[in-house]
Amino acid sequence: MDFASLLSAQLGKSKQPPTASGPKKYLKRSELEAQRLEEYEAEQKRAEDEARSRQEKKRRLEEDEAEKAKAREDKRRKLAEESKKIREEEEREEERLRRKRLGLPELPEIKQIGSAEGTPVPEDEDVLDEELCMKLRALEQPAKLFGESHVGRLKRYKRIVDKSLAPVMSNGPIPTILELVPEAEMKVPDSIPTDLEACKYLHRQLASYFTMVLSEWQVALAGRDQAVKTSTSGKAAYSAMLQARDNMVPLFRKLEKGEIEKSILGPVVEIVRCCQRRRYVDANDAYLRLSIGKAAWPIGVTMVGIHERSAREKLHESDNAAHIMSDEITRKFLQSIKRCLSFAQTRWPPDDQLQLMG
Repeated sequence: MDFASLLSAQLGKSKQPPTASGPKKYLKRSELEAQRLEEYEAEQKRAEDEARSRQEKKRRLEEDEAEKAKAREDKRRKLAEESKKIREEEEREEERLRRKRLGLPELPEIKQIGSAEGTPVPEDEDVLDEELCMKLRALEQPAKLFGESHVGRLKRYKRIVDKSLAPVMSNGPIPTILELVPEAEMKVPDSIPTDLEACKYLHRQLASYFTMVLSEWQVALAGRDQAVKTSTSGKAAYSAMLQARDNMVPLFRKLEKGEIEKSILGPVVEIVRCCQRRRYVDANDAYLRLSIGKAAWPIGVTMVGIHERSAREKLHESDNAAHIMSDEITRKFLQSIKRCLSFAQTRWPPDDQLQLMG
């Protein structure tokens, strides 16, 4: 073999493509990117599998804990029911023995009616089914419902009766259980009555008058122009009305319960009476006596000697105390009464211009 053939054979061997079995010496950029993407996807899949396994393990632990807690709660409830039943039976047996020893009549048996509800109904509270149906018809209610037992019918009747006996709230600015009187009957007496029924009627009159004033106040504010409503003064007037309405709620609650103090009730009645007669200056004077009072306001040194001076006892009089200083709630509803007084003189102006407050 000559040199030319050897050289051509060697050159042909170097130009042969690499076999598929061996690794490539050089890789394309696309191949590197595909390899990196495969490694990333494999890593993400491995992380997802680990997270899924952790969540599954946590879920199984939570289910086990929930089952154990439910079992403990059921066991505790059953033990409580059994102990309560045993205690009631023991108490009933002791009461039965005591009645037998003292010669008293036997205890009435508790009859189980309606096993579907499982609620014991004492015999003294039970009503015959025919009578119960008649009572339901008298209340304009269906006598029987589909699938309803006697116990369910009795419970429905009691719910209807309790709802009908519940106090009805009024629809005024301040809802109250007091029955409001018409405007023609709102005129309050000159003095506080001593009779209980008359006092209750007086409370109804006061609640009715303040409800009327607040309602008229709301109507007057609602009838303003839109430009006035959106102005600063218009918003301030509306806020004052809302604040007065909210602050008068404790006064209405005191009137409902009849717990308002006589030292406050008397001046309030005087204020309302003067407003109804359109004597607003006199009403303002009554408000000042109620809020500030006539108590002396000492300034400086009040005890300068060992001897008792004249008029010193006026510093500690309780009859002339200022109620506006007693507590925050009283101060707020007294100020609300003053705001109602200011609105009343604009809504119902007096015939005598001298009775207009400044």
